[in-house]
Amino acid sequence: MAVEIVMPKLGMVMSEGTVSRWAKAAGEAVSQGEVIAEIETEKINYDLEATGAGLFHPLVAEGAVVPVDGLLGYLLADGEAVPEAPQRQASAAPPPRRAARRRADPGRPAGSAVRSTPGARRLAAKLDVDISKITPTGPGGRVVEADVRAFEGQQKETAAPALPPGLPEPSETTPLAGMRKSIAGHMKGSLAGTAQLSFFLELDVTDAQALRKEASADGEATIGIAHVIMKACAGALGSNPRLNTVLSGDAILRFERIDIGVAVSLREGLIVPVVRGVESKGLQALAEETTELADRARRGALSPDEVAGGTFTISVLGSVDGFTPILNAGQSAILGVGRSVDKPVVRKGEVVVREMMTVSLTVDHQVIDGAVAASFLRRLQQLIERPAPLFK
Repeated sequence: MAVEIVMPKLGMVMSEGTVSRWAKAAGEAVSQGEVIAEIETEKINYDLEATGAGLFHPLVAEGAVVPVDGLLGYLLADGEAVPEAPQRQASAAPPPRRAARRRADPGRPAGSAVRSTPGARRLAAKLDVDISKITPTGPGGRVVEADVRAFEGQQKETAAPALPPGLPEPSETTPLAGMRKSIAGHMKGSLAGTAQLSFFLELDVTDAQALRKEASADGEATIGIAHVIMKACAGALGSNPRLNTVLSGDAILRFERIDIGVAVSLREGLIVPVVRGVESKGLQALAEETTELADRARRGALSPDEVAGGTFTISVLGSVDGFTPILNAGQSAILGVGRSVDKPVVRKGEVVVREMMTVSLTVDHQVIDGAVAASFLRRLQQLIERPAPLFK
């Protein structure tokens, strides 16, 4: 019986993925658990493993963009014919599988792969270009990066965006595609589907900075102020569990475990790996784990599990005084962390210089009231300004 190969769902907000590379040739024998394809999403690259055994029969070419659960191909028994219709029962709102085939060149036989270089496939996926429609000029009839760029330039010329009245000719036009397009859709959806409200508070991080420098000198990992804030957030969430929630439909889901997403800046946009069980980890462990996650995020080596979920998010932007980050899908709160600077402040009737930092808490007012948000910030301030317990 034919085994279907489908586009996996590698995250709550994933809607489609790109088959960046087939690891097997058409007709090649495949064993269960073998890697058969490399899937690229707006967040990660993923090795797709076979769920069964059989002879590989692809239905889409390398570079094809396919919706989640869309049919990619089959694993067939020896002599078995390709099924005429999908065997899997359709869900209440099945994705249109024809969209997976729409990107293939009609002139190519079904299941044939596009001969192309890895760089060309990556560039085509990044630019949202259908590689099956590109005329190859490389050695052996392969599509190379220059072919992809030339094809994209032709597309821009034939489908130039309408220029609003009164504007000069643009010096460059970049399509909203790939990770940037995904981020745009998620952010618009977050703002449209929530009632976002932000609160600001200035924290004195002088003592926290001194303790984290001392702890870093004694440990293997460098503890940054962001790690201290993460640990303090876990404590504040423990005291204010209504912020450690996710809104799912008409239900508010509250969690005992505190899984904090940490925004990492990439050249293409942002990705948010998740540190799980922050409440049970010390600062050294948090520093090591977040450093490793950030490094693998920049190398595109994160697994789907490492960017999925999260009950709270922290976004650090150390070059500005303050900002209002947008909520991640479903979450009830996100903390924005600005830079820390020396300022004159009044302490016990005297003006002294202290290192101050502005944080902003954005919440979904559908779930979190102002008094609850203020209580969280007050507790966070207490933990940061009397930081000794965080370092135990």
